Amino acid sequence: MLSQLYLIRHGETPWSLIGRHTSSTEVALTPKGEADARQLATRLSGVNFNEVFTSPRLRARQTCELAGFGHRCIIEPDLTEWDYGDYEGLRSTEILESFPGWNIYRNGCPNGESPNEMAVRVDRLIAKLRARDGIVAVFSHGHFGRVLATRWIGAPLEDGKKLPLDPASVSVLGYALGDPAKPVIVRWNETLESLAQ
Repeated sequence: MLSQLYLIRHGETPWSLIGRHTSSTEVALTPKGEADARQLATRLSGVNFNEVFTSPRLRARQTCELAGFGHRCIIEPDLTEWDYGDYEGLRSTEILESFPGWNIYRNGCPNGESPNEMAVRVDRLIAKLRARDGIVAVFSHGHFGRVLATRWIGAPLEDGKKLPLDPASVSVLGYALGDPAKPVIVRWNETLESLAQ
């Protein structure tokens, strides 16, 4: 059975740097994003992954490649970022100007994915991953990763807002005492900066 699920968020992009919501827009990594992605190779070198999956988006595929897993990764469409619809490219502050109180986990995105649609997609992916063996890595995105963590542990979707997920971060989902009936967050949002502290 799946023993651990490593969630790796893609490296920094020009849009993530300034807080623009990025789902389907193909944005490449910044030079810092590329450097951080290369550092992931060292950070993950001691882990023997049975399988590696990546979102089809360029920024996730680049991160996976630079981290040293491009030769063996499998593209998984369900790992793509939350579809922001009409909010694609906007910052949260801009969205809040026209929709005061907006919360993606509660309100979703017009002409994009609703919270329920996102939960269904993530649940489908979790079911597929839990059927795998050993340790699996997935390269994905910020809002997607937060939803993955909340659905993994059975928490309300809105708890995703309490789980910051930085570019090029490594998080680990697993089970308490190896019991699949007790899913837990083993490690969350580990970055080069947090390791240096």
